[in-house]
Amino acid sequence: MGKRKYRAADVKDVRADGLLSQLADDRVVVGIDVAKRGMFAAVMDAAQRVHVIVRWLHPEETPRFVQYLEEVRGLGGIVEVVMEPSGVYGDALRHQVEQARFPVFRVNPKRTHDAAEVYDGTPSSHDAKSGAIVAKLHLDGASHPWSIGTERKRQLDAAVRRAGVFEKDHLRWRNRIEALTARHWPELTEILALETVTLQVLLETYGSPAAVAADEDAARQLMRKTGGAHLDSEKVERILRSAHTTLGLPPVEEERQWIQEAAREAQRCRQLARKAILRIEDLTKEEGSVHDLSGLIGKKTAAVVVATGGDPREYGSAEAYVKALGLNLRERSSGKSKGALHITKRGSGAARMMLYMATLRLIQADEVVHAWYIAKLARMGGDRKPLAVVAVMRKLAASLWHVAKGARFNARLLFDAARLRVPIRTAALPVAPDLPVEVELLRLEGT
Repeated sequence: MGKRKYRAADVKDVRADGLLSQLADDRVVVGIDVAKRGMFAAVMDAAQRVHVIVRWLHPEETPRFVQYLEEVRGLGGIVEVVMEPSGVYGDALRHQVEQARFPVFRVNPKRTHDAAEVYDGTPSSHDAKSGAIVAKLHLDGASHPWSIGTERKRQLDAAVRRAGVFEKDHLRWRNRIEALTARHWPELTEILALETVTLQVLLETYGSPAAVAADEDAARQLMRKTGGAHLDSEKVERILRSAHTTLGLPPVEEERQWIQEAAREAQRCRQLARKAILRIEDLTKEEGSVHDLSGLIGKKTAAVVVATGGDPREYGSAEAYVKALGLNLRERSSGKSKGALHITKRGSGAARMMLYMATLRLIQADEVVHAWYIAKLARMGGDRKPLAVVAVMRKLAASLWHVAKGARFNARLLFDAARLRVPIRTAALPVAPDLPVEVELLRLEGT
């Protein structure tokens, strides 16, 4: 390898004059290593020869880099731009390149990492080399078109990200509430589940059992108003009694305010997550696949799965859709060592999370699915519940493709009901509605 193989030229000094005469043909592939500030681009021809490596500072010198690409195209070059996804750092550059009407392609970062030693015999990597590897992988056919996307797609992506962030934040605040009540009012969570609005509103309003006990009548009215028909009077009275007799450590004023703030934040994040989910439902309401899948996995889940994992009808087979969701299996083996099978997780994490929750509901609601899950769990030793759920989830994902194509879901087509000794009934049990993640995880423990 030559000492100066990866020597880069500043974008202010590079010129397009004479470049095309050095190329194997008129095709120019520009592989870009994306960074927050220092960007590198390898200019490669169809014979995979690097002719120049350009460096520049983003964003101030990015217009000059785009101008250089336009100069190459103006001389008759066919310019293709290839990038790695690097969070959001490359989005502004990608937007500018697209605005200049250059085709943009995407290369998986794992492919770039794996190709480092193959490229020049050295396992190490750096910015200039990464740009060259990205360009080579594109010429080898290992890239895909990568556009910014339509306005609607970007709206969906933003809504999904918001929902995911706020649901995670709600879970974190809920966990803080669990720790705080365990210290100061342990009896409360024995009566009300942590995720209930009544518990969170009660803690936000009072912050301590002593404050509830001192304002018993108003606290009773608040719980009845918040819980409504879903909260029976007996629970209300138990909560009030526990406020007088709790074994918890009485919180000082700062601790009481912290409990109130935690409950307030939990509710805020819950409401924002719900708002984002409703927005996803609104953006996907005209998609027939969401309507078709709603009866099986719930409207919210269907909206998120289609928004993040894609429309099942766009895939040629159920197996292709399962693979797109990252639920196909892979094995890592070497020599006589045979590794366990794992899902690839190459698809949307949000789609898998929502499908996991839908699978929990299906296990509870459908007797055939429940019987298969129990049998699978027994074969796995009885203590690997998440893996058994994933096994059911893979079958559910395959069935989504058929349902989106117009078929009616029938668990007996996925599982051998006769072998499981499940009696034939006239209709399948209904699938439970969408429920919070925390509720579903609790239900799994009681499966």
